[in-house]
Amino acid sequence: MRQKLRALAALPPDEPVPSPCNSICRISESTGLCEGCLRTLDEVAAWSGLDEAGKRAVWQRLAARAGGEPR
Repeated sequence: MRQKLRALAALPPDEPVPSPCNSICRISESTGLCEGCLRTLDEVAAWSGLDEAGKRAVWQRLAARAGGEPR
């Protein structure tokens, strides 16, 4: 996850934002987050309809959940 966070932080603003999905799709009963990408079910469901700014906002929330902001 941290590697993806660093890669996103290095993307130019006009580049498409990649999905955080890493094919480990299990929702934790205790947290309600995907164990692979740390997204909520709502974030997973909404991803394809988000604009680039919305996708970057999701990545920012993931960074906070992972315990560190992208650098």
